[in-house]
Amino acid sequence: MSDYKKTLNLPETSFPMKANLPQKEPARLEKWYREEVYQKIRTTFKGKPKFILHDGPPYANGTIHIGHAVNKTLKDIVIKSKTLSGFDAPYVPGWDCHGLPIEINVEKKIGKAGIKVEVGKFRQACRDYAEKQIDIQRVAFKRLGVFGEWDNPYKTMNFSYEANQLRAITKILDQGHIHKGYKPVHWCNDCRSSLALAEVEYKDKNSDSIYVKFAVVDAEKFTQQCQWLNGEKALKNLSAVIWTTTPWTLPANEAVAVNAKYNYSVVQHGEEFLVVAQELMAKLFEGLELGTYQEVASVSGKALDKLLVQHPFYDKKVPIILGDHVTLESGTGLVHTAPGHGVEDYQVAQNYNLPLDHPVGVNGCFVEGTPLFEGLHINKANSVIVELLTGNNKLLHHGRIDHSYPHCWRHKTPLIFRATPQWFVSMEKARLRDNALKVNEKVNWQPEWGQSRISGMIETNPDWCISRQRTWGSPLPFFMHKETGDLHPKTNDIIEVVAKAVEKEGIQAWFDFSAEELIGDDASDYVKSKDTLDVWMDSGMSHECVLRQREDLAFPADLYLEGSDQHRGWFQSSLLTSVAMSGQSPYKAVITHGFAVDEQGRKMSKSLGNVIAPDQVIKNFGADILRLWIASSDYHGEVTVSDDILKRSADVYRRLRNTARYFLSSLHDFEFEKNAVADEDLLALDKWAVGKAFEAQEKIQQHFEKYEFHLVVQTIHHFCSVDMGAFYLDIIKDRQYTMAKDSLGRRSAQTTLHHIVHAFVRWVAPILCFTADEIFDHLGGEKAESVFLTTWYDKLAPLTQNATDWQKVMMVREAVNKEIERLRTEKVVGSALEADVTLFCDDALLKLLEPLHEELRFVLITSEARLAALAHASDQAVLCGVEGLKLSIAATQATKCERCWHRRSDVGSDETHPLLCSRCISNVDGQGEARHYV
Repeated sequence: MSDYKKTLNLPETSFPMKANLPQKEPARLEKWYREEVYQKIRTTFKGKPKFILHDGPPYANGTIHIGHAVNKTLKDIVIKSKTLSGFDAPYVPGWDCHGLPIEINVEKKIGKAGIKVEVGKFRQACRDYAEKQIDIQRVAFKRLGVFGEWDNPYKTMNFSYEANQLRAITKILDQGHIHKGYKPVHWCNDCRSSLALAEVEYKDKNSDSIYVKFAVVDAEKFTQQCQWLNGEKALKNLSAVIWTTTPWTLPANEAVAVNAKYNYSVVQHGEEFLVVAQELMAKLFEGLELGTYQEVASVSGKALDKLLVQHPFYDKKVPIILGDHVTLESGTGLVHTAPGHGVEDYQVAQNYNLPLDHPVGVNGCFVEGTPLFEGLHINKANSVIVELLTGNNKLLHHGRIDHSYPHCWRHKTPLIFRATPQWFVSMEKARLRDNALKVNEKVNWQPEWGQSRISGMIETNPDWCISRQRTWGSPLPFFMHKETGDLHPKTNDIIEVVAKAVEKEGIQAWFDFSAEELIGDDASDYVKSKDTLDVWMDSGMSHECVLRQREDLAFPADLYLEGSDQHRGWFQSSLLTSVAMSGQSPYKAVITHGFAVDEQGRKMSKSLGNVIAPDQVIKNFGADILRLWIASSDYHGEVTVSDDILKRSADVYRRLRNTARYFLSSLHDFEFEKNAVADEDLLALDKWAVGKAFEAQEKIQQHFEKYEFHLVVQTIHHFCSVDMGAFYLDIIKDRQYTMAKDSLGRRSAQTTLHHIVHAFVRWVAPILCFTADEIFDHLGGEKAESVFLTTWYDKLAPLTQNATDWQKVMMVREAVNKEIERLRTEKVVGSALEADVTLFCDDALLKLLEPLHEELRFVLITSEARLAALAHASDQAVLCGVEGLKLSIAATQATKCERCWHRRSDVGSDETHPLLCSRCISNVDGQGEARHYV
């Protein structure tokens, strides 16, 4: 047998079966940067149509988590696939560098700015800290295999970026969008600053729930408005009842709001009369277990307008006012109104010119001069107020309630609304809301609901508070007149002077400037702003500070791709700032992805112990397995990850890798220019295989185009496991191994595999970048320097013959295999090559299979296979699930050929080669066998 083994064409490759990704990927990564592969991509594709994916900057703080890995990998898959499609697709990564989290970490190290450390030094410490965090994250992102301008990223703290931010502010100013206001904004007592909507998250909170009586001042006038049920009564002890979960806001009360469209009931309750919404009356008294009650009169909400009620503990009278924000969802239908502590309260108060009292300071304590509560923190004030109301007999009911309440996304503590002087981008003043909604209609959102989601947010958003009371951030470079509050008339010129200085020195330049240096003789009349810019506006203006500034990029971007939480964050801030500046969207399309969750659907949390860190996955499996899991997930929803899921991804990877290894091992002695067979001369099965590859590539390109990466993986896996592994590769092994080295049959198979592996390596390159590069290194012949410098393989030919014929052949083969497996279990046959198969076929199936003749047995991988009419089927023939087919399979009595292992009756017929069948003898000593189909 050893002599005959030398006559076989056995597979041979140095491409290892075991990937050892954790060990080998770092060396390949080092090679990419040593050989400057990304720079060569830029050179190779320069001048091609551009595709710009603009990076939403991650925050420069902390090591990357699994969500970072999902985001950056998805972007890299997009960029690599677009390059394969012939686009010049640069990727400029970015980092968001200003803001409170960095401030907090720096404070822990060196102390508070202006107290323990000089403010300028504090800002430099923040800059240094952010730079170190960027270095940590950059290494991690590169380890994922993500290509990009890592040596020249954009950072919101780059001097040039900070300078262009200031110039961008002038553009928004010129369009009339920015104004100074005195409005209630979300305020964090821990941050001691206002928050943007994107920094607000809602969580359940257990709060005081109080029902408070506001005594009606002029009961007689009130009586005149009533419709009596059983005769008019003297309304003594008449009170309007409000409900609130924030007792600490009562010192700022300026009114009680009702809805003009509702009817209100006068309810007798013991010795007093109470006013509540008619529809809520029964629910209120029964739900609070207040005892017996009787409705004595009703009055319309409209009729109550401007009637006065007595504040429950201050010596002042406040009006009843009308407001559409009053609903019947809960409470009493009468709303305690503190314009300094609520957006809706503020808005309705404007209609009545009510005072905007806000007695709470930046530290959450009542300010000096606040009657009864001066210096008291609001958290402690609630119990004091409840006690005070009880003593005044103004408390109808006190309880506790769990409800959804806004919290600071950083400190996880409850927020308050607090009226402060702030800078706002108006949503109405220059039609920003309407323009943004109109522009957004033209954006391609994936999933589609993203468009309605962000439109809904824009429709309801209040004016955007863009000022922050922080140290580490881009300045709002304004001078305000001490008396009028108006901006200096030369604000744009001042900003340009500051911008030029910032380009050289960074944002500290603004803080170092004196008023005299910038506005000269006017300095004494103006106040210099100490506010910094909202970080969402900071990063949101990257379209202006990056896309419009870098020659390798372009505005608008073709694509933004971020997590679904960015509807309220970066997507929105980018859209609003871009529309405010130029009336255009900064992006043509937006894709969102979900959050990573465990198998129970829970978010990753250290407290739950379900966190899966990217570096640990890479250490255990390799970056390509992590990338394959990400690509395999339908990322539009939540992305589920666990050790078991990653192991399944590793199983899929092994299938793909082993398929590639088989391709390569079959081509060790093949030179395309010398040995290739023309398309028209390929064997029928080889033409089918090339056609299936063509069909797969068409689907793969379409899926990449639609960013359906999980369908890309499914298509590749199906091609490898079903079309190749379960059918084509299994059949051609005999032809590859046993036919003469240079025979048409063998070279036809090799030509086919050459085409397929060159296509395959490109299919997987955007996803399995390390493995694709390794495969490409093992390809022979002339080729590009790197797979990442290529485009889709263009030498695949579509299948011109009837593809369904081969599909039917596959069904017949599967039926035969199942029957052989049954007979193996019953020990009738030992292997498929011990089987003698007769296929009893109807006319249609006979017509399909008859042209295969002798080659039918190679399709079935049996030693003998013959055809017969279905009408001649014996009683022993079995049905097999294929229409028009019965099978009869028996163990062959023929002798085994020592070279091809087929059992053939002609083994021993030749004296020179008594152990071989005639086919092998021809392949060894003769002209070789001829194949036409398989």
